[in-house]
Amino acid sequence: MTPLVEVHDLTVEFTREGAPVRAVDGLSFTLEEGRALALVGESGSGKSTVAGALLGLHRGTGARVGGTVRVGGTDPSGADPAALRRLRGGTAAMVFQDPLSALDPYYAVGDQIAEVYRVHAGGTRRAARARAVRVLDRVGIPDAARRSRSRPHEFSGGMRQRALLAMALACEPRLLVADEPTTALDVTVQAQILDLLHELRRETGTALLLVTHDVGVAAESVDEVLVMRDGREVERGPVEAVLGAPAEPYTRRLLAAVPRLDGPLRTPVRPAKEEPPLLEARELRKEFGRAGRKITAVDGVSLAVHAGETLGVVGESGSGKTTLGRMLVRLLDPTGGELRYQGTEIATLTDRELRPHRRELQMVFQDPVASLNPRRSVGESVADPLRVAGEHDETRIRNRVRELLDRVGLDPDRYDAYPHEFSGGQRQRVGIARALAAEPRLIVCDEPVSALDVTTQAQVTALLAELQAELGLGLVFIAHDLAVVRQVSDRVAVMRAGRIVEQGTVAEVYGTPRDPYTRQLLAAVPALDPHHAAERRERRREPAAV
Repeated sequence: MTPLVEVHDLTVEFTREGAPVRAVDGLSFTLEEGRALALVGESGSGKSTVAGALLGLHRGTGARVGGTVRVGGTDPSGADPAALRRLRGGTAAMVFQDPLSALDPYYAVGDQIAEVYRVHAGGTRRAARARAVRVLDRVGIPDAARRSRSRPHEFSGGMRQRALLAMALACEPRLLVADEPTTALDVTVQAQILDLLHELRRETGTALLLVTHDVGVAAESVDEVLVMRDGREVERGPVEAVLGAPAEPYTRRLLAAVPRLDGPLRTPVRPAKEEPPLLEARELRKEFGRAGRKITAVDGVSLAVHAGETLGVVGESGSGKTTLGRMLVRLLDPTGGELRYQGTEIATLTDRELRPHRRELQMVFQDPVASLNPRRSVGESVADPLRVAGEHDETRIRNRVRELLDRVGLDPDRYDAYPHEFSGGQRQRVGIARALAAEPRLIVCDEPVSALDVTTQAQVTALLAELQAELGLGLVFIAHDLAVVRQVSDRVAVMRAGRIVEQGTVAEVYGTPRDPYTRQLLAAVPALDPHHAAERRERRREPAAV
């Protein structure tokens, strides 16, 4: 039987700064009906470029595509407009990484799904609307008829990703191409999406091409794995073989970089008994909105961080983690409670009163693209805290910034380069350098590695640990990835609905979790063993603990 997907000697070249760049270099593979294949590799390995080639997304972009690609017998690069439309709707559909970019903010979610259905399948508006409600219900959107009238911003991140799945499934495609569909989701929502993909494949026989940098996600979802590096195949085979006994050194390095729940623990920092906490919060509270319509984002949180210690804060999206982190460095004013820095109450200080402490409390943000000005060089961004602190000598500023860039592993000669010229991991290093410029005592890191591949993630966490050991920094590490938090933290606080439901050493929280919610989070972390992943998927089908 002819495979559903046939790729032979695929090459894709782009032009960057006048020079050709080969993103995919001689890749070949097939995918049978009903089977699932994961393309796994670091950022820049060519995974998403391959996925785009299957649906002809490089047409009209200036990219040069060579080799042979056939999906359901259709060549995406040479198909006429009608055949390409049939391919993209009826034969194959794509689920993108960022649902906010893929969904139109001005139109109701149901209307967008209905429009896709009408374009590809025809029929009346009423039939298309009914189909939209059915597929939204199928992907687990509660009260689908009512929620179909909601706009994307009224959905949570997980619900938006479900809506994209519904849109892709509206025309019953034979192939689903999912490009990093769970990257920005917390572990429980990620598990729900992966379970949903598994159920849909089992019920409909749809084939799946999954693009991911998360090896654990691949273990949960596919039959075969193709490991990519620099546009080429490194290793390919059944998921059990590739993940259980990788043949290639690169695959082994990739797997070694994956944070694990059974990996070695960090040696805990044990502050001297007489040493007070660097930062201490007592019954910290934050409300948003006005009287009658207030929302409590953080509700009576108490915690402490010592010099040289890392406190991990974990929880699902909306649990209050980021709001808490911003209050700890006084980027947000608490509504109530106490916040003491080196014994001084700072919760109620004015901006002028807070100024002597401001430099020593810094934050590294989740999205370095959003936190760096695209019109200013990275050197100028790193220099900002120096200028705010009163340094005016441009030679000293430039020399200090070069030292900081070098310290975080970047080329000091790239002072005048702009953010778009750096990779995601490099931009995060720029954010760390900017935080260090103020010579802080405490840094709050808000999801600093959530969008990075596992090797870059390991490099950034290793850098933070090295800087902490050298400078004696207190760190608050906020993340939804429990495996990463376990790897980098001394103590962990688990948040749910604005409250800390459990707090203790890493060994206590991960080894003998007391709260059912903590156990639920841990059960959702992807497992590298496909058999273990399947067992846990079956357990997750049972009613969740509350």
